Amino acid sequence: MTKEENEKRLARLKAIVSSMPEKPGSYQYYDEQGTIIYVGKAKNLKSRVSSYFHTEVDRFKTKVLVSKIHDISYTVVNTEEDALLLENSLIKKYNPRYNVLLKDGKTYPSICVTNEPFPRIFKTRTINRRWGTYYGPYSHLGSMYAVLELIKKLCRPRSCRQPMTVEGIREGRYNVCLEYHIKNCGGPCIGRQSYEEYQKNMAQAREILRGNTRGILRDMRAEMERLAGELRFEEAEAVKQKYMLIDSFCSKSEVVSHIINNVDVFSIASDEKTAFINYIHVAAGSINQSFTFEYRKRLDETDEELLSLGIIEMRERFHSTSREIIVPFEMDLPLEGVTLTVPQRGDRKTLLDLSVMNGRQYRFDRLKQAEKLNPEQKSVRLMKEIQDMLRLPKMPYQIECFDNSNISGTDAVAACVVFKKMRPSKKDYRKYNIKTVTGPDDYASMKEVVRRRYTRLMEEQQPLPDLIITDGGRGQMEVVREVVEDELGLQIPIAGLAKDDRHRTNELLYGFPPVVVGMKTDSELFRLLTQIQDEVHRFAITFHRDKRSKHALHSELDDIRGIGPKTKEALLKRLKSVKQIREADIRTLAEITGEAKARLIYDHFHAPDSNP
Repeated sequence: MTKEENEKRLARLKAIVSSMPEKPGSYQYYDEQGTIIYVGKAKNLKSRVSSYFHTEVDRFKTKVLVSKIHDISYTVVNTEEDALLLENSLIKKYNPRYNVLLKDGKTYPSICVTNEPFPRIFKTRTINRRWGTYYGPYSHLGSMYAVLELIKKLCRPRSCRQPMTVEGIREGRYNVCLEYHIKNCGGPCIGRQSYEEYQKNMAQAREILRGNTRGILRDMRAEMERLAGELRFEEAEAVKQKYMLIDSFCSKSEVVSHIINNVDVFSIASDEKTAFINYIHVAAGSINQSFTFEYRKRLDETDEELLSLGIIEMRERFHSTSREIIVPFEMDLPLEGVTLTVPQRGDRKTLLDLSVMNGRQYRFDRLKQAEKLNPEQKSVRLMKEIQDMLRLPKMPYQIECFDNSNISGTDAVAACVVFKKMRPSKKDYRKYNIKTVTGPDDYASMKEVVRRRYTRLMEEQQPLPDLIITDGGRGQMEVVREVVEDELGLQIPIAGLAKDDRHRTNELLYGFPPVVVGMKTDSELFRLLTQIQDEVHRFAITFHRDKRSKHALHSELDDIRGIGPKTKEALLKRLKSVKQIREADIRTLAEITGEAKARLIYDHFHAPDSNP
């Protein structure tokens, strides 16, 4: 499309917008082929749609959408609620390219109560309303199996698949199966359980599936008292056993408050590409449903926009009639007869916190699954977290960390470890013998090593790190800065990991003057940074121990030129010690090493300045 054609297109679209009414409704954008690419809602159509064509729109995705629009249509409705419902139905009908993509739970199972004279109860993933009534879906399989187990013990529904009728039972067409003999079924097929009793059990099962266990308990308690009053103690005991089963099941449920009934709870956790909306339904003070939906963002939708869509979608999907909805923030959601609550304390706040926790956990689990399939994704995420936290100019692809090691200044060494893409790059590790520092001066040793490291990288034109981490606090950071910035003129971000009085790393420092960066010490990122610190400490200590070991094994024979390891081994094997070698005459030495080497050894130990 040429510039002139694009200007004509925008002028035509703005003309359509200028004539739009200032009323609630839904609007649709079409591409060049006449396909709907976006559906939106507005309480003021003209104001909302015109915002897409402002020159100051700076969101990239919105600009892309506007560049694809070739026509606009709209539908005016009476209320904001109608606009919301219309938007939801149009999105589901046309699945526009730039609207959020809903990944629902169609694969989650539900519980079916069949429409037979003697209903069966079972789990299924196929929904066909002609077969029966469906409860669910259940995102947590453990909860579903717990409900089915309770119903099996309490109501004993039949599990056979034969098409059982009252007439067939009367005519004796059926035979009992094993389930009857092991007392999992009351035997309605042979008349051992009456039609009326079976239907009463099914009514109890339906109430349990609706979450109305407290109503059942109340009725059972009344029946127990009535039977006991009539001295029918065996029947009262049977009712008591059922009562205890339901009561035990309820005690394992998430009970919030007996006064909270028929309430929906929604929360949202989102990132740049995806939003996770958790839905919890509370009935009779207990949570009987929890579900998390995943939405793939197509534009830069706000959390409020996504949550509004999610609330309409989920309430319609689960046929919710709750008159109260608990949400995490104030929203402009026009639902007739429904109250939106943003709790600050109490049982409703507990419910909201539980919903938030479920949404975040689902998001975390999906992220872990994705990172297992693509390990690079985890590295990029952690690098992005460090970049955002420290406000670095770019992601820290290469991180280097330094540490010193010595004992009272002897055998002083230092080490540098390199992490690339948040993983150790061992071929780039470097060891350093301290050359210019006498005594235990960690600051001077750090200066020498950093100077040698980056001077050489500059001379060899090797890549410089994106972040330097020092194993120490403000002092170490300052001496590194003096070398990197003041001496070498480099601009490399410097951070420090400081320890507490118990020598445990507890702070990340950054900036000059250094300040503590707010980061939880049990977070994944902080654990990675301490892993880098532990790795450089291990590398430096290992190098220092190797150097001390070599120093400890040094003997005076190593100082004699022309005497190698084999000659040294032969002398010690025969004469046992350096003292015996020193006191031996030249003929004894010659028998072991030969005359030439014997003369070198004898002259070394009997030189005028040698120790006796």
